[in-house]
Parts: sequence; C-alpha cells; structure tokens
Amino acid sequence: MSFRLEMLQVARLAPKLLGESAALVEAFLRSRMALDGAFLDRNDKSDLYYTVFGLEGLQALLIDPSKQSDVRPWLKGFGDGAQLDFVHLCCLARCWANVGLDDFPMASREALAARIETFRCSDGGYHQAPGRSKGSAYGCLLAWGAYQDLGGLPPEPWRMAECMGGLRTPDGAWSNEPNVPIGSTTATAAMVALHRHLDIPPPAEAVYWLMRQCLPNGGFLAFPVAPLPDLLSTAVALHALDAVQADFSRLKEPCLDFVDSLWDATGGFHGNWTDDTLDCEYTYYGLLALGHLSL
Repeated sequence: MSFRLEMLQVARLAPKLLGESAALVEAFLRSRMALDGAFLDRNDKSDLYYTVFGLEGLQALLIDPSKQSDVRPWLKGFGDGAQLDFVHLCCLARCWANVGLDDFPMASREALAARIETFRCSDGGYHQAPGRSKGSAYGCLLAWGAYQDLGGLPPEPWRMAECMGGLRTPDGAWSNEPNVPIGSTTATAAMVALHRHLDIPPPAEAVYWLMRQCLPNGGFLAFPVAPLPDLLSTAVALHALDAVQADFSRLKEPCLDFVDSLWDATGGFHGNWTDDTLDCEYTYYGLLALGHLSL
C-alpha cells in the first residue's frame, strides 16, 4: 500500500472522534476550495501542495471525490510538470492519484517521473534542491511516494538505503540533511516509514528516540530542543510508530488533549499554539493524528 493510501486509511477513522464536528471540518475544507477546484494556500492562491491535503481531507471524511468540484481541468494545465520544482512535481503526482490516473496519460506520467529522477543524488537518495550530491529525508520520502502514486517504484530503489544511512545522527535518530548533530522527528518518522517500505527493520534506538519526543502532557517536539510541540511532528510520529507496531498506548490520552488544544471551532486545526492561521495541510494532519488516537 502506498504512503498516500496508508495515511488516508487511518485519517478516515478521525470522524469516530470528531462526531458531529466532522461537518465543521468539511465546511472548513470546502471554504478553502477555489473556483478552479484547487485548494488555497495561506495567501489564498490555488496551490498544488495545499490541494493534496484538501482533496485527502475531504476523502478522509468519506466525501466521494465525484461529489467534489472537478479539479482535473486545473491539473491538466500543469501538463507533465515542466515548470514545477521538485516538491510540486511530487504534489502533481499525488493529486492525480487522488482523482484517478485515467485522465493523466501514460506519456505524461513517464515524463513526470523522469523529471523527478533529475533530483536523484549520487548517494541514491533524492533532494528537493537540484544539483545536490547527498539526498535528504524529505526528498526521499516525497520521491518514493510520488513514484508509488504514479504506479511504480524509483529505479534501483535499494540505492536509497545508502542515503538513509548517511542521514543518521549521533543520538540514534535521523536528520533531514547530512552532518547534523541531533535528530528531527519528521525526518526520523520518514526514515522509519521508508525502512518498512524497503522491507528493512528500522533500528530499535530510532523508534525509542521517536517515543521520547512526546511530552508528558502530549504532543511531539520537532527536535529535542524545540520550544513547543507541533501537530505535524505529532501526526507523522504517531504514523511511524504505528507502522512498526510500537506500543504508544500510554501516549494516546495526552496526545488527544494536545490535538484538541489545536482545534478551532471553525473546523480547522492550528499547526501549534502560536499559529493563528488555519489551512488544509494542518487540518489533514489533525485528522491523521485523530485517526491514530482513535485506535
């Protein structure tokens, strides 16, 4: 199962905890939809990145894609992604996977995959910036997911293991870039998940490190010295821990309280306690976190 479908499967459990508030989440997500069928970024512009989370947020609420505004004409305007950067190339693949690949010709899929492959690094990984020799955790995760969304796998996928090894940190976790002294929760969650997809058991110390980033009152820190927990780190950490069947039952109640503290009565979720802006991305991560906490 692809990363996209794994997360969506769990996020679909969120309405169990939301109850009647699920309608508020739907209303909020629809309020972020533009006339062209795309979803708006934080500057109220149609954006592929936010469209990923808008589409999947509605699907998590069991809203049939056929009952949403048709985003396919807007997606077709990007062609095979010739003018897009790496992140948005991967988002284009994911958007098409969400609405169905039938209207995305095979030639365009292959051209899109070829563009993603230009971001391959000599260590076997991928980096979101062009011309890098070393891959990043973020780049590896996005590329792997994009290839899955296009119906395949990266060429010589085993080469990514070399890149992953180069991102290990002295504290037993992973960083997003090489030669960083402390781990990152999002990078470690990404690498734990990639290990599973590559059928490689992740190091036990990395799983323990991930568990330790959860505060006693709930919420995961982005890195050990972060000043406060955030929703993205919490959602992806829970997802990675669940993927390796780690027992995080003791974290559920405090994390549920933390996620609830980020809920807004208009139907969205804030990214952290200092974030005043609601968007589709963090609202989807709120659904993902609630899905894991409902199990």
